[in-house]
Amino acid sequence: MRTLAEFPRRALPRTGLWAKHPNMSAHEHATPAMEPHDHRACVRHVLDEADRLSADGTVRFTPVRRRALEILLESHTALGAYDILKRLKAEGFGSQPPVAYRVLDFLTNHGFAHRIERLNAFVACTHPREGHDPAFMICRICRTVAETSATPALSVLGRSARGLGFRIERTVVEVMGLCPDCGKSDPP
Repeated sequence: MRTLAEFPRRALPRTGLWAKHPNMSAHEHATPAMEPHDHRACVRHVLDEADRLSADGTVRFTPVRRRALEILLESHTALGAYDILKRLKAEGFGSQPPVAYRVLDFLTNHGFAHRIERLNAFVACTHPREGHDPAFMICRICRTVAETSATPALSVLGRSARGLGFRIERTVVEVMGLCPDCGKSDPP
């Protein structure tokens, strides 16, 4: 079995801000998805973590799993399972829906992707394997997704829940709106 490091890396271009914050934590900042940034640094951070976990035997990245992660990392846009399947099929990785769903289950279960409930789609996690409660800002026009920390909102919600004697088991915070680019073409 080959390790993830032995598979070719694909160039995934973008620009600007992420390099200024290479150690960004989900607890401190939103991802720069909606700002100019060095997207290669985003991609490299996630793929380096995947390489590290694959090398130490924590997870097993097959070629199809790695390619699906790379597809999700190409942009900060949410993609449906069939969008990913179409890309995988075109590259010879299989054409049956279970291929995509198994890969996406693996990526979400191991902290490399998130399911965006509102869109029934997936986005790469920009803080893989970090324990965090993400919140998602989703552009309703271009489907760009920025991941940020839900901790401030959850602390308020947690106090309310405790006051009612309710125990929160899972939260999904998704906010729909307009990214800066789409907001320019669709003013309030």
